[in-house]
Amino acid sequence: MNYYGAKELAESFRTVRKNTVTIAEDIPEDKYGYRPAPDCRSVAEMLIHIAVSYRIQYQTQAVERRTTLAGVDFPAMLREIHAEETKPRSKAEIIELLRSNGKSWACWLEGLTEEFLAESVAIPHGPAPTSKSRFEMILSVKEHEMHHRSQLMLTERMLGIVPHLTRQMHARISETQAARPKS
Repeated sequence: MNYYGAKELAESFRTVRKNTVTIAEDIPEDKYGYRPAPDCRSVAEMLIHIAVSYRIQYQTQAVERRTTLAGVDFPAMLREIHAEETKPRSKAEIIELLRSNGKSWACWLEGLTEEFLAESVAIPHGPAPTSKSRFEMILSVKEHEMHHRSQLMLTERMLGIVPHLTRQMHARISETQAARPKS
C-alpha cells in the first residue's frame, strides 16, 4: 500500500524548497527589484512571501492547534506577512530566510502523527468545504509555494534566464539522444 504521511510530506516540501532556493540563486541580485507588472510583487518580495507565509498554517496548526478557524484574525496575519515582504534584505539574507524557515517547517512536518494529520478543522464563513483535514491544510503550504514558484519561473524567462528545471530536462533529453545507437 502506498502511504503519504508526515515523512513524505516533509521530503516533498524539502524538494520544493530546494527548487525555490535554486531559482533565488539563479536570479541576479540586481534583478531582485524587478516586477513583471506594476501591481505584482518584486522578485525579492515574492521570495520573502514564500519564505514567511507558512507561518499562518504554523500558527493555526502547530501553535494554537485549532479545530476551527472561527475567530482567526487573518487580515492581521496578512499584514504581518506584507510587512516582512517589504523589509529590505539582500539576496543572501533572502536565501538564508528561505533555507532556515524551510528547514524549520520540514522538521516540524516530520514529527506529525497520522492522527494529527487526520483531524478535521472547521472553516466557517468561507467557501465550501466547511472543513478540511489538517493534512490538506498543511499540504497547502507546499501548493502555495509551487504556485508562486511558477510565477518566478515565468519571471526568470522575462529576465532572459532559462529556469533550472528546464535546463535539467534539456540535459536529460540530450543525454538520452546521445546514448541512442546511431543507425
